[in-house]
Amino acid sequence: MRKYINLLLATAAVVGLSACNDYLDKEPQDKLIPENYFTSADNLKAYTLNYYTILPSHSDNAYGLGTFSSDNGTDNQAGRSASSRFAPGEWRVGSGNDNWGFGNIRGLNYFLEYAQPNYDAGNITGAQAQIDQAMGEAHFFLAYTYWAGYQAIGDYPILDGVLPDDKEITLEASKRKPRNQVARYILDHLTEAARLLPEASAYGKNGLTKDCANLFRSRVALFEGTWLKYHKGTALVPGGPGWPGNSADLNGFDIDSEINYFLTEAMASAKLVGDKFVGNLVENTDTPEGMGPGFSELNPYYCMFSADNSGAYDEVLLYRAYSLSQGVVTQMQAQFQKNAGGSGWTRGMVASFLMRNGLPIYAAGSGYDPAWEDQGVTATLQGRDSRIQIFTKTDHSIITYGLDGNSPAEYRMGWMFGGEDLTCCPTGWAVKKGQAYNYAQAQGNLQSTTGSIIFRAAEALLNYMEACVEKNGNVDGTAAGYWAALRNRAKVDADYNKTVAATNMAEEAKGDWGAYSHGALISPLLYNVRRERRNELCAEALRMMDLRRWCALDQMINTPYQIEGIKYWGTVYNDPNSPLAMKTEGGEYIVPTVDANSNESNMSSESASAYVRPYQISQVGGNPVWDGYRFTRAHYLSPIGTLALETASPDKNAATSVIYQNPGWPIYSGQPAESLD
Repeated sequence: MRKYINLLLATAAVVGLSACNDYLDKEPQDKLIPENYFTSADNLKAYTLNYYTILPSHSDNAYGLGTFSSDNGTDNQAGRSASSRFAPGEWRVGSGNDNWGFGNIRGLNYFLEYAQPNYDAGNITGAQAQIDQAMGEAHFFLAYTYWAGYQAIGDYPILDGVLPDDKEITLEASKRKPRNQVARYILDHLTEAARLLPEASAYGKNGLTKDCANLFRSRVALFEGTWLKYHKGTALVPGGPGWPGNSADLNGFDIDSEINYFLTEAMASAKLVGDKFVGNLVENTDTPEGMGPGFSELNPYYCMFSADNSGAYDEVLLYRAYSLSQGVVTQMQAQFQKNAGGSGWTRGMVASFLMRNGLPIYAAGSGYDPAWEDQGVTATLQGRDSRIQIFTKTDHSIITYGLDGNSPAEYRMGWMFGGEDLTCCPTGWAVKKGQAYNYAQAQGNLQSTTGSIIFRAAEALLNYMEACVEKNGNVDGTAAGYWAALRNRAKVDADYNKTVAATNMAEEAKGDWGAYSHGALISPLLYNVRRERRNELCAEALRMMDLRRWCALDQMINTPYQIEGIKYWGTVYNDPNSPLAMKTEGGEYIVPTVDANSNESNMSSESASAYVRPYQISQVGGNPVWDGYRFTRAHYLSPIGTLALETASPDKNAATSVIYQNPGWPIYSGQPAESLD
């Protein structure tokens, strides 16, 4: 049996039959004969089912909120530790095969090389629907695997089929292709996936469908279209000044034509999903709690994110299920129900949510009163977009109804730093999106069976809206209908023009990195499309992807940005006589200690800001972001590890590698990025 390409010691395939030794001098470990194996529907199904594990899902991290803390390290959410992406000099080139693994690509190419001829010849036995499902899954997972690598490092090899064990061939195959070609390759596989996958999977919402393929296709197309648009004229696009690729590989590349192509494809794919669901979004009943006594569902929109059976909600296209009896569990509810999982909304995130009359909080006539911030979280959020109200733990939020469903317990804001628990909220704005109410899921830590949503239809509406405005400069009828549906659910005046007219970009730029592209403020119309996306998809692990494709971090190259949380100084939270004062579990008032040079420091200085600055509390042991987040343009892409570069060299020398390193990143391990500015 032919050896599989390992693409220069790529990481081993982690699932199913694709798991084999990665070294070129070793035969694959599976003993199956391809001609015999890929001739039955059951065997095809057994092979592709394993690849569902590559999709994002809640982890069993002891101190996290599953996917709901994946936006930490952005302007939306802050974790207890700052992100090295915003500390130039701290993020360094790895010594291994970092961002250069092709095991899953090899396994999926292997599948298609043997299964496709049998499929075309009609030589696969079993139910046709099951055969089509498996073939569609193979194309989808191949596209997803490419996406994971390409969106991290840009230019990427395109590997068609299983290659022979020949060093020269594998070295040639390792060469990176321009990113737009990779994106087109991904779209082609998703087109085929959408053709083959069913409208409804036999696996329920745990299985891929046409809608999943089309939604994901719109995401990829929007990503590449906007990346090319906003990184145009830089080394981060094919043919740009300083681009390290080979000009012979450009194949007549015209960036404006490519931008138009990808935005057009994004609109087309998103509309296939959006039109099905625009009138069928999950209902938001606007209740302050998602569930009531007896675990009764009060708000379907809220419960969609915290339910075990996420598939019960039409808007959910794909989710991962968990099972206590099968030992497939996490401990995220222990963090949600006992504290805050070490994550919190930022001040900028909260400020981005409109008042219900459709006006920004700073606009005349909005009804917002800045004095509310002195009165606490609940007061600050009054009159606002329903989403920030229901997905934030307020001063009296119920966090569990106990084991019996009738023993309500309220959230107690723990001390944000240096206090009782490392899982306290670092900003004071505690995330509630995803929190369930049954205390059984928080007992013993590994008891949570909350489903992990992978795709939901609302993203398709947002993808279409954005691609439409980016391509045409206006909101067409379809985009207007989509936008109205989202705003109506959020209990915000559906007239987006009212919001656009009242938008002051200088005000929005104070707390929203998405107000910028390539260092310049964008139009109020485009900004409000981005605002809608930010608000609807908060805590769903898409924010950093968006910021990178928008080129929305350049403004921090020369001007540091301070992450802030709730207003603390001069408020009810540091008033010993207030029932909302920060206190220990035993009720003792915690005196704030401000001393940057002491391990006892637990609060940022009042002289610096009345608002909590979680990364300006202590300098003990060094604090590279004390003066704020900074950025360097090389950090839009991740570096390739030194071992991968050396292995892809005829003489094992990173300097002679057929793989070029990303712009600004050195070829040797342990080195930080150099400036591209």
